[in-house]
Amino acid sequence: MSMTIAQAVLDDMLAHAREDAPRECCGLLVGDRHSIERSVRARNREAAPTRFAIDPEDHFAAIHAARAENRRIVGAYHSHPAGPSFPSASDVAEASGGADFLYVIVSLASASGEILAYRLKHGTPSPVSLVAAA
Repeated sequence: MSMTIAQAVLDDMLAHAREDAPRECCGLLVGDRHSIERSVRARNREAAPTRFAIDPEDHFAAIHAARAENRRIVGAYHSHPAGPSFPSASDVAEASGGADFLYVIVSLASASGEILAYRLKHGTPSPVSLVAAA
């Protein structure tokens, strides 16, 4: 399975991860069933190197803005400042977006950064290929 994502979104997530390191960053993804058009940075209520919690005020504001654009929140992202781009056990356990919700992890373990997307199928991460678009 694949999903189109604006190159600007990929660039912004990577920049956000680098800016917030060594803490995890987090944010939301706006689009439709087939594409991600923009990212919305959110405050991390945990402010920790291995944990994140999207601030509810930021989440609700993103939902309202997306609806005004006839879009929706299709996913969320966060970073792993020193770890792999694969979801941790707590990432999987705390995921609550549903089967169609996209989870994206930005890893800074390598100098260039790595971005991995997945959906959860019966509690198991299922990779989703991100296809960059202008």
